[in-house]
Amino acid sequence: MVKVHYFFDPMCGWCYAASPLIDILAQTPNFEIIYHPGGMIPKRAIEASFRQHIMQADRQITQMTNVQFGDAYRARVAGNDDYVVDSYSTTRAFLVGQNMGVDAHKMLTTIQQAHYLKGEHLHEFAALQKMAASIGLPESEWNEKMAASEPEMHKAIQNSHTLMSQWQVSGFPTLIIEKDGKLIRLPHSSYYGKPTEWAAYLTTLAG
Repeated sequence: MVKVHYFFDPMCGWCYAASPLIDILAQTPNFEIIYHPGGMIPKRAIEASFRQHIMQADRQITQMTNVQFGDAYRARVAGNDDYVVDSYSTTRAFLVGQNMGVDAHKMLTTIQQAHYLKGEHLHEFAALQKMAASIGLPESEWNEKMAASEPEMHKAIQNSHTLMSQWQVSGFPTLIIEKDGKLIRLPHSSYYGKPTEWAAYLTTLAG
């Protein structure tokens, strides 16, 4: 198996942009994705100027990748109410989902779709609970594990930051394969909107 280290954040728009490529990677034989959550945005309301930047970036993402953003999400970013983003609560959900038997790729996809398509308020634990129920996770166990998940979340993010420092990773998303004792950074952004070419490229690396 070829290990692929994926440095990401659930609330990173460009990670959502890369999601079609990650879908293909997850389905390609002989690859193992190791997820490294980065804790990009501790819970806070996003200021108006940065909201404008987000909307501009989202338009660029759709043009480059054909990834779509839902009306509810766009309304939240453009609206007058506070737009609160929290990488920490969504990372906790990502880890708890795996602890409850959900595949890491499926869990991340579920979070991204809840945020970028449905516009759910994922900084609220009730919204995360609703999301978990939508994929069949039992409420009582979910609530219990979420309540105890903060130490694991901080440890995972710290481990990611340590590795990012060692490997000179400065942003999300970053994909690095570990093969034959070497670390190779994948030029994923060159394949935005080119899923067939990306699949062919991965095949050359899988041997």
